[in-house]
Formats: sequence, C-alpha cells, structure tokens
Amino acid sequence: MKISARLAFFAIVSTLAYLGLAVWSLGGWAAFFSHGALVVVVLATLLMTVAALFTEVNLSSGEREDRANRWVLPAFGVIGIASGFLPAYTDRIDFWTFGGEGVRWLGALLFIIGGALRMWPVFVLGKRFSGLVAIQPGHSLVTEGIYSRLRNPSYLGMLVIAVGWALAFRSGVGLLLAALTVIPLIARIHAEEALLRAQFGSEYEAYCSRSWRLIPGLY
Repeated sequence: MKISARLAFFAIVSTLAYLGLAVWSLGGWAAFFSHGALVVVVLATLLMTVAALFTEVNLSSGEREDRANRWVLPAFGVIGIASGFLPAYTDRIDFWTFGGEGVRWLGALLFIIGGALRMWPVFVLGKRFSGLVAIQPGHSLVTEGIYSRLRNPSYLGMLVIAVGWALAFRSGVGLLLAALTVIPLIARIHAEEALLRAQFGSEYEAYCSRSWRLIPGLY
C-alpha cells in the first residue's frame, strides 16, 4: 500500500458508504443486485478502490498550491452524495427514467471504461497526482503516452464514470448531475493550467498547442 493509511481508510469507508447509499435508495439488496449491470458496477467500483491503494495519490500542497481552488473539493463532495442517492432513487420510483436493461449495461460498460481512464493517469503521475492543485517537489511535465494528445485524461474518466453511473440507473437526473460536475471540473482544470503555465512556461505552452484539454476534437 503506497498511499497514507488515513487516505486509504477514507477511500474504503467513502466507497462503501457511497455504494450503501445507492443500494438503500434503490430499495435494498434484493432490488439492487437483481440487475446484473449494477453488480458489475459494484465490482468495478471495488476494484478501482483496491487499485487506488497501490497508487501514490496524496493531498500534499507541495511546493506551491492554488488554495483558492479548494472550493471544488466540497462541490465534488455534494454532487457525489447527490449522485449516490438520486439516480438510484429515481430508478426505484420510475421518475424520469428511460430504456431498460440494455441502457444499464451500456452504463456499466462506460463506467468500466471511465474507471480505466481515471486510474491509468494516477499510476503514470505517481506522487505528482494530488487531490490539491499543487506543484510537487521535483515536478516534471508528462507529455507522452496517455498524455500525448490529452492533457486531462483522468478528468475525462471522471465524466465518463458519472455518465456510466447515471445510465446504469437509467436516470435523467443522474445525467444532469454528471453535467453539473463539469462546472467545478473546468474550474479545477483552469487552475491547474495556470499553475503549470507559471511553472513550465514555454514548454507547457508548446504542449497545449498540440493537445486537447479534455475531449479530443472538441475541447
């Protein structure tokens, strides 16, 4: 285990609480696990949590941090809690839902793809991957591999996960929450870019000129 014991404990507890909230919202264990796609989503979530225990993700403010951007953390937290409850609940009462089991399986597939896209960069960046917008000691710019054409693959993974989660519950409300995630996410991206531009100057400018910020071919 590479991350701190405190972060590991938080990751495990928050994941179990999040899944427990969704199970309760859908009507209990029997109702939740009667859907194969939701079983896959749970297994994928647990696998991502276990994988995170072997990363070097941290909450270090490093050598320099944009503390003004910390507001996105509680914003993500509020949206996350809402996402844990509302999609499953609207599925249970059949409010603003669409499609059937095929939509659930599409959601499970996107959830897995998003999870891989979210976790891969975490392993690539190692100690440079912080929950805060910060420059870490010995920080270097990564512009190859998964970062060669996309500057924020992990954040794209977050969005794909959110869409996949919403579809797994056939939830229009879940899709709205996924869209709402874009607001703090874009704010964080801009804060990170400003910090990286100040740190790496022309090297980062050149990288930006040949890569996409979040969605290839669009943004």
